[in-house]
Amino acid sequence: MQTHELTAHPAHPTVSVRSVTAKVDATDRYWLRLRWRIEGTRQILVPCFAGKRRLDGLWRTTCFELFVRAEPQDGTAYSEFNFSPSEAFAAYDFSSYRENGRDRHITRAPEISWRGGSSFAIMDVAMQREALPNGSLCFGMTAVIEEEGGQKSYWAAEHTGDAPDFHDPACFAQALAAPNRP
Repeated sequence: MQTHELTAHPAHPTVSVRSVTAKVDATDRYWLRLRWRIEGTRQILVPCFAGKRRLDGLWRTTCFELFVRAEPQDGTAYSEFNFSPSEAFAAYDFSSYRENGRDRHITRAPEISWRGGSSFAIMDVAMQREALPNGSLCFGMTAVIEEEGGQKSYWAAEHTGDAPDFHDPACFAQALAAPNRP
């Protein structure tokens, strides 16, 4: 299991969140398991239950994201997956940096589980590997955390600009090997 410490973008400080850790477990050839652990959740706003369905605009409040690009990089195409504690999800394909965004076809909705308390919370996602681009991947796990008063922090392994930008190619810093298929 790979573990990645995420940092909040300096232009968007947190109120109570102390840290966000992201983990990926790719040991299963059919499922990819993602986990975000948030420390200091006393003031986090959690979206109301929406049910397991596709929904746009999840990033406007507390949301967890996965960005992936196939390697070797033949171009600049990539995919974005959004997961909400509400159990709603979204998936998009882009032909290049923020260009030609369109819904990505997913045959089975991801399994989403949120367990939260006053000191920490866990966001777990299990998604079918077939929902991802084929082959080895570069990826980045990110989070948008909204706290009381509307304060939002943007978490990633790396931030390169004056504003948060999870679509920045620098955010695709981790590697994920292609699954072994029978």
